[in-house]
Amino acid sequence: MSSKAIQIGITGMTCASCSTRIEKSLNKMDGVEANVNLALEKAKVTINEEKARPTDIVQKIEKLGYGVRTQRLDADILGMTCASCAARIEKGLSRMTGVVSVQVNLATESGTVIFQPGITEPNAIYNQVKRLGYEAVPKQEQATDAKEKELRRKLQKLILSTVLSLPLLYTMIAHLPFNTALPIPQLLMNPWFQLILAGIVQFYIGGQFYISGTKALLNKSANMDVLVALGTSAAYFYSAFETLRYQFGGLTNPELYFETSAILITLVLLGKYFESRAKRRTTAAITELMGLQAKEATIIEDGKERKVPIDQVAVGDLLRVKPGEKIPVDGIVVNGRSSVDESMITGESIPVEKGKDDKVIGATVNANGTLTMKAEKVGKDTALAGIVKIVEEAQGSKAPIQRLADSISGIFVPIV
Repeated sequence: MSSKAIQIGITGMTCASCSTRIEKSLNKMDGVEANVNLALEKAKVTINEEKARPTDIVQKIEKLGYGVRTQRLDADILGMTCASCAARIEKGLSRMTGVVSVQVNLATESGTVIFQPGITEPNAIYNQVKRLGYEAVPKQEQATDAKEKELRRKLQKLILSTVLSLPLLYTMIAHLPFNTALPIPQLLMNPWFQLILAGIVQFYIGGQFYISGTKALLNKSANMDVLVALGTSAAYFYSAFETLRYQFGGLTNPELYFETSAILITLVLLGKYFESRAKRRTTAAITELMGLQAKEATIIEDGKERKVPIDQVAVGDLLRVKPGEKIPVDGIVVNGRSSVDESMITGESIPVEKGKDDKVIGATVNANGTLTMKAEKVGKDTALAGIVKIVEEAQGSKAPIQRLADSISGIFVPIV
């Protein structure tokens, strides 16, 4: 018999009788041993996996009138190419035990998962995304640098693809129904030369479409990359077959479509590059907001001042803010008088006079006096952090029409 120990956070308990009631009810279930701690608001449960499932425990707790604590996970998701990718990730994660809701946004390349700790964990969610053929990483500042590198890489591929595709496009002049009087080098009309140029575009530059498409098919779904790979492969391999007939079968006028496969891949890469640039701009607002925050604070301990990183400031710390410096965190003035520029929060261009017992907001600028302040809100509790969170949630949410479009795309791509 295989057993599994889990810890579930429980909400709604108000007294010892609540925890006792839950514990008794869970222990009556076949294959379940439970111990409920009121102080920690947690239940330690050992399950015989052959007789019970974690979802049975959750349903039992909710049936008793209590709730199971949930946690929010924000992550950057790499490797998505179209709306059907986002839809597939949402569907794959929604099927996981312990996942309450999933929202994946293609434009910001991010996802938000509400899950029940103990039933599932962040690592399990990351692994599930990886099994679907993508990569999920915790949201962090380094993700911006990774996106910049990815954008440069796409631009380099686009330039190389364009350089290799233009000679093939130029050969189309020979097929025009009128005389253009433009010279066409015989080398460009050579089928083997065209095969080499188109082959580099097809398999080196366009290899990403085969990789992504294969992952999608292995997960029993299809995305835009499958369509691109199928369409361009048909043109390329038919032209390669015609080239072999030209070389070994005595065919004098082979029908070649190398330029079709190469130009299609180039145009798709162009679209992906523009899309990546648009995505980059959608996150620029958050980056700029985060840049407004002070990086250091001057903390007063035993009458001495010392500089510390902003993340080391705790509630209750005494801070000194000199003229021209940014207010490090939200707090209250305990000594001094100055004018503070709060335009980044309120939009008011005229500095506001601040004195003892006045509230000050983090990231605003101290103009001309020295202030001694007491930290009241730090980290994610500051006004600036709240604004950033609202902007992130607004960018991560989907309009009803976007949800409809994503649903249609998730069906349309596999059918085509």
